[in-house]
This record gives sequence, structure tokens and C-alpha cells, in this order.
Amino acid sequence: MKKWMVCLMALTMVCGLLTGCAGSTTTETPTETPAAQEETKQDESAALETDDEEDYTTGDASLDDPRNQDEIGEKELLVVSFGTSFNDSRRLTIGAIERALAEAFPDWSVRRAFTSQIIIDHVARRDGEVIDNVTEALERAVNNGVKELLVVPTHLMDGFEYNDVISEVATYVDSFEKIKIAAPLLQTEADFDAVADAIVAATAQYDDGETAIVFMGHGTEADSNGVYEQMQSVLDAKGMDNYFIGTVEAFPSVEDVLTAVQMGSYKRVVLRPLMVVAGDHANNDMAGDDEDSWKSVFEAAGYEVECVLEGLGSLESIQSLYTAHAQETIDGQ
Repeated sequence: MKKWMVCLMALTMVCGLLTGCAGSTTTETPTETPAAQEETKQDESAALETDDEEDYTTGDASLDDPRNQDEIGEKELLVVSFGTSFNDSRRLTIGAIERALAEAFPDWSVRRAFTSQIIIDHVARRDGEVIDNVTEALERAVNNGVKELLVVPTHLMDGFEYNDVISEVATYVDSFEKIKIAAPLLQTEADFDAVADAIVAATAQYDDGETAIVFMGHGTEADSNGVYEQMQSVLDAKGMDNYFIGTVEAFPSVEDVLTAVQMGSYKRVVLRPLMVVAGDHANNDMAGDDEDSWKSVFEAAGYEVECVLEGLGSLESIQSLYTAHAQETIDGQ
């Protein structure tokens, strides 16, 4: 059968294609919170500045590969991300994930799509770099004669934005012989365990008994916000008592994290984003100089603060997890 559809049954993730399904449903439907508040706005939901308003350098866009080439063959692996206009972070995180997937699957052509049109337009206007949105990427695949399409979202969780990708991909099921979509980063207990190990290894140099290591996620009002509490529980179970998880826009807040940190005898706080990229949230909400930034909040409480502006996507162990999800999807697991 040449018609395949992406299905997501209630409360059960179907990461792949099921023959005979009538459509795509999602695990949750946004009510008061629009998809715009999904955690995958991990980059810059507030970074809508014009070129004239920018007062910082985000890196050389020419070093990045937008992966929008044509004549790519019959098998495509489409990496879908929210996106970032921070050029260096884009190359070192999203770009690194894409390169890892390209190395792991040499028989597949790896292409890119962003879900944020604002970021796409901003990068095109400022840097002249053209990045496809999801519709453009899918149309490009159709026009290139792709027969097998594997979609790998870089989303942290199964939430509004991830399900938006599923819904859009589902409208193209008749355009390909096979189409599959991989799970988000945090889906199974094994995923949480692997990510916990990855962030602990990435910050091991700070584990001196006097330092609280705080990871800042985006947060969402959706039920999927529970991934942050689950990650905290996994770290606690591993005995990582000096590791703390918080969010910019949901629970736990910076105030919640500060209260938890103050229960210990820490002298220093290391801040790092629990986001795929280190974009606007990391640079401003976390490491900015405004009085309500996480850096300022902890400094005002008397701590020495160090900010590490590196997204999860820069970690090889995280790249490997995305690769594993892709392989599981290809294998039909």
C-alpha cells in the first residue's frame, strides 16, 4: 500500500506510520494556552527584534548549512526544529544534530525545517539565509520525488508544537510511499535517564559540593510541563541533590528554584539552559542583566553566578539520542 498516515492515539505515542489509519489525533488539545506557548519556543519567543534593534553578535550565518538543497534522492530525513536566529547556537546545536543524523544515515538526505516563521523571516532579512518552514520543506520533498520521508522533530516533549508537526505531516500522507515521525527527546523512562546522565556529565566540573547546578527549561501550561518535574525526580533518584530544574514560563519558576537552592549550603550557582538551543531565553531570561533574569535573581540572593550558554543540542550524547530515536522509528519500534 502506498498510502501511509501518521497516527497518534490518545495517551499513546505512535512514532511512525500505521497503514489504514483514518487520520491524526493528538495527546492533548490546547485550550487556554495556544501553541505559541509550547516549550519548543525554547529559543526566542520574545526575540522579535528588528535588525536595527540588535545590539549583540550572534555569529556568522555563512558557517551554517540551511539544508534546503534539491535533487536529493528518494529517501529524506527532515529535521524539524522551532529554530533560532542566534547563528552560532544554530550551527552548534541544531546543525550538530543534523550532522550527526547525516553521518548515522548516509543513505538518507538530511534536510531542515523550522516551525517559527518569525525566525525564518528574521534570519532571511538579516543574514540572507533561506530556511524552509515545514510546508515548504514538505513541498520541496514532493517536488524532489522523495518516496520515503522520515521526520525527526528536535522538540523536547510531546506537546502542542510537536503535535502541530504531526498534524501538518499527516496532510501529506498521500504524497509519499512511506512517511514516519520520530519521538521527541523526552518520551520514555530510558530517555529521561539518558538526558539526566548527559547533563550531569556536561557539568561534572562544577560538582564541588559548594555549587548548585540549575537548568532552565522553557515551560508550558500544557500537561507536558510535567517533564520538568520528572527530570528533577530522575536526578534526585541518582543522588544529584545539587541539581535543580526550573522553567521560564511555568512551574517550577525561578523563585521555586531559588527557594530549593537556599535550603542547601551553596556558595555558587551555575546556570545552563535545558533547551536544545541557547537562544534568546538563555541569553536574556537566564544570563541577561535585567533585574528579573535568573542570573540577577541568584546574584541578588548572594550567590556567585556562572552562566553556560550551551544548548542541549551541542552535547554528543543528546545528538546520539536523536539518532537512536530515528533508528527506532525506521525499524518500526
